[in-house]
Amino acid sequence: MSEEKKRFIQEFVPGKQLTLSHLIANPDAEMFEKLGLEESGAIGILTLTPSETVIIAGDYATKAANVKLGFLDRFTGSLVIVGSVAEVETAMYEVNQFLLEKLAYTPAEITKS
Repeated sequence: MSEEKKRFIQEFVPGKQLTLSHLIANPDAEMFEKLGLEESGAIGILTLTPSETVIIAGDYATKAANVKLGFLDRFTGSLVIVGSVAEVETAMYEVNQFLLEKLAYTPAEITKS
């Protein structure tokens, strides 16, 4: 019996963009535990392409507001920041603006839950 092999191809859409910018206000304590994050008031999630942009975004976020990096992956472009709701929102707004104005990225609307 022959074993069927499956191939997975991962593609990124070319372009400079913030593809996701979402703020989770006051998440349940269990979420922090499951994600291995220090409990805080909010979680900010950003996804960027090209993926290396996450390094710039993480640096800018921590300089723009009193937030901490929860997770940063330069291979997938994922960034998670934590802090108070106001600080996370400020950091996300500032990252969006910086990428738009200085690097000509397409920004993402900041959504909230």
